Parts: sequence; structure tokens; C-alpha cells
Amino acid sequence: MELKKMLVGIDGIKAKGNLDVDIVEIENNSKNVKEGYAFVAIKGYKEDGHKYINEAIQNGAIAIVVEEGCDLKAININDNLTIIMVKNTREALAKMSSNFYGNPSSKFKLIGVTGTKGKTTTTFMIKQILKEAGKKVGLIGTIATYINDKKIMENNRTTPESIELQKIFKQMADEKVEVVVMEVSSQSLKLHRVDGTDFDIVIFTNLSEDHISPNEHENMQEYFETKLELFKMCKTGIVNTDDLYGAKIPTLFPENDIMTYGIDNYAKLLAKDITVTNAYVDFKVKITDRNERVKTGIPGRFSVYNSLAAICVAQKFGIDSDTIRKALWEVRVPGRSELVNNKREQTIMIDYAHTPESLESILQAIKTYTMGRVICVFGCGGDRDKAKRPMMGEIAGRIADYTILTSDNPRSEEPKKIIEDIKQGINKTKGKYEVIVDRTSAIKKAIIMAKEKDMILIAGKGHEMYQEIAGKKIPYDERKIINDIIDELEEKEKIKEEKNKNKEKSKMEG
Repeated sequence: MELKKMLVGIDGIKAKGNLDVDIVEIENNSKNVKEGYAFVAIKGYKEDGHKYINEAIQNGAIAIVVEEGCDLKAININDNLTIIMVKNTREALAKMSSNFYGNPSSKFKLIGVTGTKGKTTTTFMIKQILKEAGKKVGLIGTIATYINDKKIMENNRTTPESIELQKIFKQMADEKVEVVVMEVSSQSLKLHRVDGTDFDIVIFTNLSEDHISPNEHENMQEYFETKLELFKMCKTGIVNTDDLYGAKIPTLFPENDIMTYGIDNYAKLLAKDITVTNAYVDFKVKITDRNERVKTGIPGRFSVYNSLAAICVAQKFGIDSDTIRKALWEVRVPGRSELVNNKREQTIMIDYAHTPESLESILQAIKTYTMGRVICVFGCGGDRDKAKRPMMGEIAGRIADYTILTSDNPRSEEPKKIIEDIKQGINKTKGKYEVIVDRTSAIKKAIIMAKEKDMILIAGKGHEMYQEIAGKKIPYDERKIINDIIDELEEKEKIKEEKNKNKEKSKMEG
């Protein structure tokens, strides 16, 4: 594509060189640059891409995009090189990428979901409803990228970098996807990853203190204002009015078409008569002109909110209530309050909770509806934030009825040392616990000790399918581990029963 066509929509451009030059590909990593590429220099938190401009030129870049203030004297400018200077290279990268791939997001309906919590589950619910309605659906989020039920790739961040995002959009457009639903993180909005994207519907789930740090957001107001950028990009919105911040959005965007949902406060879509159990949640809601009973196999009050957001989308698409009910009952989200089917019909939940906030949230949720004990199995990752370890220990000790501390991606650290850090927090409580370093053995102990009404929560790994130990990722699927353990226990019990029968038979014969 001609460079000048890639620059459409970018304001304040200063250029030196040939804008008619044909660009083969766009890249922001100098190591990946090849002959005929355009290189966009990005200022990151740790690295400044402007330092690698000469490397990009050596690798074959014929166009360089730099940010205002860049020292052009440090660049080895040759006769074939075009220099573009812009106010913000991240914004330029996003718009150039969209232009380069033919503005692919305009070729399907695009739904963006933002908020502190609930993004992943809400996107899966929307995908399931749309798929049940016969549409070809794409999903982009924290867990992976999908087209219908086919996993296209694993993701290492909630919202991909703009180049990668537009490539994914192009693939989905080429495969005739009708609707794409994606998680939109505040970081992606702040770092312009979704600029140049055409959204048809945007959703705000909630806002809580989860991303306030030097490298994320200064305070809650700045965090909220970043989220609001999504509503500036799309006139059709869906918001949770039970959330303090969500309730403000309709008045902040009076010209937008905003549909509201909630449980406690006035909203267009209200959930009533809610029942929460350890296996499901059901509630009454008015769909079109009838009150319907909706049930979903993802337990917890938060599932009502996520379901309501998905129902709002379904109504925008004119999907009937039977399809909505069927989809919400069948939907499962890998590693998010995921109940594992097993022969013993024990209530075993896998959840990605790996921070103090997420562990506290899931434990408090399941504590409210579990009739028996809450047995929590968890550990903390190695080579990561050590300060959270005692905090998570204290949370588990305070809320769970019994905790089994174990290993979770120890990486280069000694698992026992990580557990000692967790113990500092749990020892501040009166919570009962034990240490079983081997994760499989820890899960087995929980399964053996659990009684009929107990809930086992295995936290930390969620959708991950590996254990990272000493630099190696070892395959580790907790669903398979759970069922293998139960098969082993069932087999042992069967053998024991057989032996007892034989003993009884021998006594009778004797």
C-alpha cells in the first residue's frame, strides 16, 4: 500500500521524503523489520523504540514514523528513506494499521466490553447467544482469540497491540465473521490500541480499584475517564447502573443511545427474584414483552450482571428469548468460575483468581451460597509481586473454611519459599490450613476431604494449561487432573469393595 494512503486520518503530520512509496508491511519491533517495511517508533514504559530506528533501517525499513521531539540528527537518513513526524506514534500506529489492512472492523459488527471485572465472562456469554442464533462470531480477549468454537491463538494481553488487532480483524473479515466481541482494557484505550476501530456497541460493566499504579492509572477519576474514551468512539452503549461510575455515563453522553441494566437501581433491563446456588444462578427478567426465567451454569450474583449485559446485546440483535435462555444455560468460560463435571458430582470450581482482589472476590461470592465448607487450594507465582503473597494468605485464612497451600508456576523460585511468604499472612488469621507443595497432591487431598455440600475452589491457574517450573512450561490441565484423580479414587474404592465382598464370601463359605 502507498504510504500516503496509510496516513489517512492522522492529524499534524510533518513529512520528509517520498509519500508515494509502496509499503510491504508495518512494524513497531525493529527486529521484525524486513525490506520495504514501515517502522513506527513507540515510547514504552521500559524501552524507547526511537533508539532502534537505525537497526530498523539496516533491516530494510524504507519509512520511519517518529514522535515530535525526536532527534533526527541521530538517524542515518539515506536517499530512499521517508521520515514521518507525528504528535503521538501509538495513535499513528493504530490508524496506519487499520488503513493498511483495509479498515477491517467496518466489515462486521463489533462489540467492545470494558470494565474492571466481568469482561471475559460477558464476552463469552454474548458469543454463545449470537452463535446459538446462527451467527458466525469472533471473540478477542484475555483467554484467547476464537472464531465460533475454534481457538485461533492464545493471547498474552487482554487487548492486542494495534498492529496485531488489525491483523486479527482482517482474518475475521476474510473468514466472513458476522460479529466480533472483544474485551477492551483501560490500558488499550490509554495506549491507543483500538484507535482507528469501528465499534457498533460498547458495554461498561463496572469500575473498582484494581489498576491504580504508576504504570497504569493515577487515580479512579483518571481510570474512569480512560474507560469513557470508548463511549466517544461509539454512539450505542450498554451500562450497568448499579455501578457508581456506570450510573453517570448516560448523563455524560446524552446524545448516545444508551441501554441500562441492573438489579438494585432503575434500569431498562432489571433482574428480579434471583436464586443463587453453588451450581447455577437463575433470575426473572423482561425480554421483549414477557417476563422470562433465565438460568446460567456460572454461579454467583456477578453472573446476573454479566447475563443482563449479554441479554441487552441480544435484544439489539432481535434474538428471541428461547435462544437467549438456551445459550446462557450452556455457556462455560474457561477458568472463570468454571465448574468441573466429574463422576462424583462434587462441586469443584476452577478460577483464574491470582491477585488479592480476585481471590477475595471469588471466595466471598462462593461463601454466600455454599451450604457446606469452602475448601480453597491455591499458591502464588514465582518471580512476580512478592507483596501479594501474605495478603492472599490472609484473605484465604479469613474467608475459606480450609486452605491447602500449594505450588503455582514457581518459575525460578523454590516453591517452599513462596509458600512460606503466603504463610506469613494466613498465620495472622484463625483459618485452618495445611501445606502440600505438589499441586496434584493438594487437589487430591481437597477431593478426598470434601463432603456432599462442600465447595472446592482451585484458584490461580484458570484457563492456563501448564505449570511453569525452572524455565519450562509443563502441560497441566486441571480439569484432566481432577477427573484422573477421581478415576483413581473410584478404582481404589472399587477394588476395596471387591476385596470386602470376597472376604464376606470366604467367611460364609468357611
